[in-house]
Amino acid sequence: MARLPRITLAGVPVHPVQRGNNHQVCYGSEEDQCAYAEWLKTT
Repeated sequence: MARLPRITLAGVPVHPVQRGNNHQVCYGSEEDQCAYAEWLKTT
C-alpha cells in the first residue's frame, strides 16, 4: 500500500532530511546548509 501524501502548509518550513533520494547529498556545501539554517531562524 502506498504511503499517504504529507500535508505541507505554505510559508511553513519543513524539517530537512539529512540525505536525499538514495542517500544523495542535500546541500552542496556547508555554506548552503548554514544559509538554510539562518533562513529557518527568520521564519
